[in-house]
Amino acid sequence: MRVIETIADMKAFIKMNKEKGKSIGLVPTMGALHEGHLTLMRRARESCDVVVATIFVNPTQFGPGEDFQSYPRDLSGDSEKAASAGVDVLFHPLAAEMYPPGYATFINVRGITEKLCGISRPGHFQGVATIVTKLLNIIQPDRAFFGQKDAQQVLVIRRMVQDLNLDAAIEMVPIVRESDGLAQSSRNVYLCPEERNAALVLFRSLKKAEQAVSNGERSIGRLKDLVKKEIAAERLASIDYVEMYGYPDLQPLEELRGQVLLALAVRIGKTRLIDNMILEDSPACC
Repeated sequence: MRVIETIADMKAFIKMNKEKGKSIGLVPTMGALHEGHLTLMRRARESCDVVVATIFVNPTQFGPGEDFQSYPRDLSGDSEKAASAGVDVLFHPLAAEMYPPGYATFINVRGITEKLCGISRPGHFQGVATIVTKLLNIIQPDRAFFGQKDAQQVLVIRRMVQDLNLDAAIEMVPIVRESDGLAQSSRNVYLCPEERNAALVLFRSLKKAEQAVSNGERSIGRLKDLVKKEIAAERLASIDYVEMYGYPDLQPLEELRGQVLLALAVRIGKTRLIDNMILEDSPACC
């Protein structure tokens, strides 16, 4: 596996492979790789000739007081993991390479960014949309792979790609969970053992809502209340948001119709975790 640090070298590598007619798969990450990331890489390996993964802790998507400085970084360990998952090239630029002096251009996606994490993390999706646009322009992938754990992010990127007439197909891969249900996340390393156990309340509350839907509950208000009650019973948990919107347009609903995104952001101690589940109003079998 090759590690590339400059945009010029990355573009030259892509040009060489495009001239050979090879398809390019992209997996953007901020490092601290776990099984969720590796699943994306393996999916890219299955469907593309060349797999490029990026490791770049993007400063523009972190707000004041967030964990940019302390965000876990382990290039050596990440390189080994990426190579094991079949990655051909690891793109690892410095911040000054991506945002040189005088940088002044940012991408804003309206509407779907103005809820969920867009409310609690102002400016976050501007940073995400900007860095992903830059990576798509530099690497020119045929397909780019993202995880469902960041479902709103995937919807933002899909809207941006459509609106800006970019060529990459954006593929969303299901959430990878630990055996007890906790969604895999780079921020899980922040959790002490007691907090790690408390964090299971996120998946437990999602499953309660799923069971309620299976039992016939269709009220969005009652489903949200059920989830909030479950989370509130965990003393180490503090709710940032519990929301349900139509999927994929993120429009507000009063009753469950079609597919609905149930999304959570919860602080366990000082660590903010997100999780989600797509629920569906499936017709009863005859």
